[in-house]
Amino acid sequence: MGNHGRHDIENKLQGETLVRKGLMKRHAGVERLKLVPELNVVKIGGHGVIDFGKEVVIPLMKEIGELSEQHKMLVVTGGGVRVRHILDIGIDLGMPTGVLAELAAKISEQNAEIVTLLLSRWHGSRVKPGDLLDLPTMLHLGLLPVIHGTPPYGLFEHPPETGLIPPHRTDTGALLMAEVLGAKSCILVKNVDGLFTEDPRVNPEAELIKEITVGELIERDMEDMVMERKILFLLRDAVNVKEIKIINGHKRGTLERALNGENVGTIIRA
Repeated sequence: MGNHGRHDIENKLQGETLVRKGLMKRHAGVERLKLVPELNVVKIGGHGVIDFGKEVVIPLMKEIGELSEQHKMLVVTGGGVRVRHILDIGIDLGMPTGVLAELAAKISEQNAEIVTLLLSRWHGSRVKPGDLLDLPTMLHLGLLPVIHGTPPYGLFEHPPETGLIPPHRTDTGALLMAEVLGAKSCILVKNVDGLFTEDPRVNPEAELIKEITVGELIERDMEDMVMERKILFLLRDAVNVKEIKIINGHKRGTLERALNGENVGTIIRA
């Protein structure tokens, strides 16, 4: 009779638990493939940009469309006020965090469809999360890809440290896409000039933080921030993306300066 013991396939991870610290350190220096190293991931806030309507959105779409002729971009959309509305209802009804994440994703997806249509003049093309690896081909064809930013954790969303609100939303989604694609930049387009010491809409005396490291920002443990807190920990562990920029999408020319490598708004470095 044959051997009925366990079988294994000869490989370098044979017999490993895949959680051993020494194994993790051994792979730390492995060079990662950068699928689209010339890509700029540009995240358009729902609450900070899209919800302001045509006075803000149309000029920004024109700017993005014209810039896409010189810069390769992936446009990522946020949710905005409708996400806050559905989260409020869901929390009131006791929905689990995973269900809240599913509901929020539908809103940012609606905004992606709107932005795609507004960018159709510049070959705006809708991308679903499952088709993200088609991006190199789309860019080669001269298309301007648009995708919603909510990471597809859905019902498997990580539990938040406190409360119920899903910790991975559209800011973190933009960073995760930039990381897996090996993008050269990740830019968050908001309705303020960058990250302030406090919310400038509440405290006009708040100071703009022009440049800061992830470690310094985590140590500050700020009460409120212009981006999702989870993005700090993702940036800290990222390999391809070494910084994120936060800029004001209500001011024309700011995005162009950011794409050209100028230090505008806030830069958060790993």
